[in-house]
Parts: sequence; C-alpha cells; structure tokens
Amino acid sequence: MVELRNEQLSVVVSEKGAELQSIKDANGKEYLWQGDPKFWPRRSPILFPIVCSVNDETYRVDGQEYHLPRHGFARDAKFTLIAHNERKVSFALESSEDTKKVYPYDFTLSVSYVLDNNIIGVIWHVHNTDQREIHFQIGGHPAFNVPGMKAGENQYGRIRLDNEEPMDALHSYGDGSHEMDEVPFIEAEDGIMEFSDNTWRNDSIKVHKCQLHRAELLGTDGEPEVTVTFRTPVIAFWSPYGKQAPFVCIEPWYGIGDPRGFKGEFKDKPLMNHLQPGASFMSRYEIRIG
Repeated sequence: MVELRNEQLSVVVSEKGAELQSIKDANGKEYLWQGDPKFWPRRSPILFPIVCSVNDETYRVDGQEYHLPRHGFARDAKFTLIAHNERKVSFALESSEDTKKVYPYDFTLSVSYVLDNNIIGVIWHVHNTDQREIHFQIGGHPAFNVPGMKAGENQYGRIRLDNEEPMDALHSYGDGSHEMDEVPFIEAEDGIMEFSDNTWRNDSIKVHKCQLHRAELLGTDGEPEVTVTFRTPVIAFWSPYGKQAPFVCIEPWYGIGDPRGFKGEFKDKPLMNHLQPGASFMSRYEIRIG
C-alpha cells in the first residue's frame, strides 16, 4: 500500500491491480467503497485489456482463440511501483510469458494517481512494445459510498449529469450482456439520475457516444459529495442488483463488452483501441471530493 496526502485528502493505493483502496477527507470520512465481499469485494479495479466480457470468455486474434475472464487480468496483477511522493504515485505492468498466454501482445500499462487539493487525477498510459499493431480496451470501475445509506437499508441515491437532454443507453440484459441498439435512458430526467436497487435490474447502465462528461454523486443536502469527470466514449453506472448495496460505481470506459452473438476478430470489436508499434495511448479522468 502507498499513500498520497495533503491537507484535504488522504488516498491509499495498492500495488495489486494499481487499485485505489481509500479516499478520506481531513475529518476521516471515507468516500470509496471498502470491498465488503457480502456485496462486492473490489473497490476501484482497472479494466484491461478488455472492458466487460468477451462471449464465452473467448476471443480471436488471427483466427487463434484466447480466453479472458470478465474485465481482463490487470485488476488482479501485481504492478511495479515506479515513482512515489506525497502528491503522485505511478505503477507499471509489463507483458510477460503469463500475460501472453491470454493476451498475445507486448505492452506496458502505466497507472498514475495525482493528488491536487480535493481532486484525484487518474492517468492511464498504454505503450505498444510489440513489433505489430496491438488492440486493447481500458476502463475504470470506482465504487463510491451512497451518501446517507447504511448496509441493509433500501438503496436510494441521486447522480447529477452534465446533460439535461434526453439520452440513450445500450440495450442491456440482467446477465450482463448487451446489444448495440439503443434504448431511452429513462432513469435520468432533466439531468438527475435517481437510482434504487431496481435500477440495476438489467445490470449496468451503459451510456455511449460521449453523451456525458461529468457525473456528480449528490449528498443528502443536494450538494455534490463525489464528482467524476471524464472524456471517455462510454460511462457506465452499476451496483449489484438484489443486494441493496450501499455503493454505486461510476465507470469511465474506452471500450465495451462483446455484443450478443459477436464471434469476430478481437480487433473488430465495437469501441476497440489500436496502437501501432512504438505508439502510446494516454487518458485521464478525475475524482473530486466535495
């Protein structure tokens, strides 16, 4: 575990998965879900080299089959700590014989967290160290405590979005699968998304086509407790259905799972990212507290 700290926040990150473990304010209030396995054992996993699932946990590169579990392997990998001070920490994960058994490309994935006043910047950097083009997806999955809610209570919360116009979401199913056709995003009205346990009856809500760039988790007083700002093509919202879980995930994604029935090449998946040899991808999203 490594810690970032200033007068406003303390942030803890684990080398395993380069995953956020805690976000506390100066009064010791915890904003990040703490991973109770009764509901969901993770806190803020990094999704790489896939987001969501490939059908039957199987995908194809040049006709050869490979197998990956939901959200890929980075969330369970041990990263190497490469830099750390009170303001910034950086980790790296490099391809290996083990990763190439399930993902046949050479790469370096770097993850940095930068603390600036009450803002945590999350930076992803993917570098192609292969001799050929590589294909990948990447995403965040941070979970935040629902303001005013305790475990076992009926879930209720509000998220204010930066788009008050009618929006669409991908057609999702309760088993976590989806199709690429669109349905009305009926949970949001005039830019306010009210959520309860029933909101997650069809798994996560996936809003694509860059319709949103900011989501504010509102406190019981109507003011933002947590704001996530992003420039990703997809933002997903999720909490486990049927558990009355006291957290909600706000997930910036560069990618999406396989649509139902997709059996094409990995490079042809919807919302795939491509890098030529020696090229890099970099992105940043922010978590603001208060």
